Amino acid sequence: MKNFKIFIIILTLSVLLFSSVSFAAPDLGDLGIILDKDGDRETTVDTLKLFIVITILTLAPSFLILTTCFTRIIVVLSFLRNALGTQQAPPNQLLIGLALFLTFFIMRPVYTEIMNTSVTPFLEEDITRQEAMDRGAKPLKEFMLKETREKDIALFLRASGSENVAEPMDVPITTVIPAFALSELRTAFSMGFLLFIPFLVIDMVVASILMSMGMFMLPPVMISLPFKILLFVLVDGWHVVIKSLIESFI
Repeated sequence: MKNFKIFIIILTLSVLLFSSVSFAAPDLGDLGIILDKDGDRETTVDTLKLFIVITILTLAPSFLILTTCFTRIIVVLSFLRNALGTQQAPPNQLLIGLALFLTFFIMRPVYTEIMNTSVTPFLEEDITRQEAMDRGAKPLKEFMLKETREKDIALFLRASGSENVAEPMDVPITTVIPAFALSELRTAFSMGFLLFIPFLVIDMVVASILMSMGMFMLPPVMISLPFKILLFVLVDGWHVVIKSLIESFI
């Protein structure tokens, strides 16, 4: 529970950092709507600031998905379910929950570093807000750059017209995030292809046997499903898949 609260605090700081870096909004000052009634009461409503905060909170789930290992995990688990042919088993809620907790586990070293170098000093008022954002962005950017292919970064650098970057850490976070997401999708699809191969072989063998027996009207998937589940259980498939996902980030 404590680690979950720490994750929520760090995620909030990361979202604020993303909004600050991405949009580079100037200081808005005391913008607001001033309501004056009878000359003795003034109420300031920071409408614009409230709108920005609500927008950031709305985008928070997308930020979690696109800057962590969640994308790779949930795509691989979805491929696994499709390869088994079990339709809605495990259900979507279970796969998403498993992917979330695996994300917390894998990202824990990154968020621990952010907590120690950014959040804690800021809460103790040892550093400024901008310095806390700069420190908090570094571990997250290092994680994304480690998992991102150079050609994907180069693609978005060319698209943004910012090809003259001396060091990887100098790449803007608005470029790193889509490049990281693209690399994660490619890796997840590669792992999904490998998951399909053994189950595809079982489907082909079962289909060939049914055709040789003249049972053309019997769906091969109905017969092959128990054998695929049996194979998956015998090889301890869940352990193998989760282990492969975790080790792919080490």
